[in-house]
Amino acid sequence: MAISDTLADNVGNFKAGHRGMPRKGKALLQGIAMCGSCGRRMALNYSGPDSTHPVYRCRSERATCTGQYCQEVRAPRVEAEVERQLLAALAPDRLAITLAALDAIDADIHGLERQWTLKRERAEYECERARRQYDAVEPENRLVARSLEATWESKLRDVEKIEQDYRRWKKEQTTALSTDDRARIAAFGIDLPDLWQRIENSQRKAMLRLVIDKVILDQRRAKGMVWIRIVWQTGAATEHWVMRKTQSYAESAHADVLEQRIREFNGAGMMDARIADALNAEGLRNSLGGMFDHNTVHLLRRRWNIPTVKINGVEHNPLRWSDGSYSIQGAALALGITEQTVFKWLKRGKLHGRQLAKGQPWQVDLTDRQIEALTAPKQCMRRSRKTAS
Repeated sequence: MAISDTLADNVGNFKAGHRGMPRKGKALLQGIAMCGSCGRRMALNYSGPDSTHPVYRCRSERATCTGQYCQEVRAPRVEAEVERQLLAALAPDRLAITLAALDAIDADIHGLERQWTLKRERAEYECERARRQYDAVEPENRLVARSLEATWESKLRDVEKIEQDYRRWKKEQTTALSTDDRARIAAFGIDLPDLWQRIENSQRKAMLRLVIDKVILDQRRAKGMVWIRIVWQTGAATEHWVMRKTQSYAESAHADVLEQRIREFNGAGMMDARIADALNAEGLRNSLGGMFDHNTVHLLRRRWNIPTVKINGVEHNPLRWSDGSYSIQGAALALGITEQTVFKWLKRGKLHGRQLAKGQPWQVDLTDRQIEALTAPKQCMRRSRKTAS
């Protein structure tokens, strides 16, 4: 009955409540992911250029002709959290799992030994039965005796072949673990994280289903977050939250906290690069889950209208800075050109300047000789278009 139930559950029939057999795909929650919005099982799809990124989709609303999915949950972060919870739950029972694995190894060896014993006994019984039939035949029945003799010889060859196979299997098989071996292995236990990385995907899923009954997912409950409810085989349930990747900070879960921290750091006079380092040190991540850099902070300041921290605070730029360099306005006045022309010359390399950071005022290096050379009148000599008469 247990085998029959397992075979029935291996057929992926969601309506009947069957989870389907664990397959070789990357998706860890295949067959046990449930929608936290409508309560239906979530189907598995693979997206990406190579179709290698698992996605869980609930198709209940699409089935009612609304033309869209109930919800779609990306798998990587959710599965990483479920995997972490699974290994954490099994960590206290590490010794018990090790001893159970050792007992299973011994049981397998003894079971195979028992099968070979029965197979050998069966072959010997068939051979002995053929011998008794041959001995019981009358000598006058030569044709029958010849047939029985051939049967006897065939059974003898079967016995010899089975004995050879048994000796070959015995040589390849490891013997049952001794008491010392069991004690030594039990002292170290099984390294579950290492074992988890070594086994195949189908074995991970089968191992997961022994401990977890189903996983309920819902990303509609909070902005930028995925709500996870793990229902364990014991009947207990635990709830967890995972931040998901978003394409925009308007959908990000920590956008308000991020804006507040950037305003605080900016108010303290910190530059974009230092703000990025501070955000990374606090464990905050950008909308895609990566680290912050000065470019990201600069774009966020522009998005939230946070002014740049300047050399002179909030004052207007002077014509010349304290180190003798010119501002954009000062360089334009000294050269008799517009500010846009100064920016063009800086870009082309005709002028040399620097910024302490992106968004900071320019400090243009100009000497008197450069000013004189750039402001000197230039004579325009053009060849006359008229032909000589």
